[in-house]
Amino acid sequence: MDINEVVKSIRIVNDFPDKGVSFKDITPIMKNPELFNGTIEIMAEIVSRIGADYVAGVDARGFFLAPPIAYLLGIGFVPIRKKGKLPYNCYDCTYNLEYGQSTLSIHIDAVENGKKVVIVDDVLATGGTLNACVDLVRQCGGIVETCICLMELNEFSGKDNVDADVISLINI
Repeated sequence: MDINEVVKSIRIVNDFPDKGVSFKDITPIMKNPELFNGTIEIMAEIVSRIGADYVAGVDARGFFLAPPIAYLLGIGFVPIRKKGKLPYNCYDCTYNLEYGQSTLSIHIDAVENGKKVVIVDDVLATGGTLNACVDLVRQCGGIVETCICLMELNEFSGKDNVDADVISLINI
């Protein structure tokens, strides 16, 4: 698979979800089986080399990527969701976005102490979301050394704000 084809398939939606935000829509990638499967296989190869016990996916678009990776590798999937969406006792973490503030949650028993977790998301912008996820997994006792993103928005220097290594397939 040619990663340039993935880049070409990213749709830019201006003023979404708020005025001034340039949203990077990955649904055209997911619609194309060759691009979507190829993207998942590349990300799964990276997770495999890391040797993770779990793949954590970030609500909502990380949910499109992380479960198929976990399935391919035969490892567990851990959802990190927006506050109020998980039914059991949770750890919460509030953080800043490039266009506001949000709170994420993880079940308190989502990851066993000492287990290795790779966090997967679609876009790295300011790094607030990923760093909140790193904090949440660590509160559970999990080990996070690496996060993987489909794309990184270079203008925000988000990698500098994440307390873990970040691997991005695409830099925009």
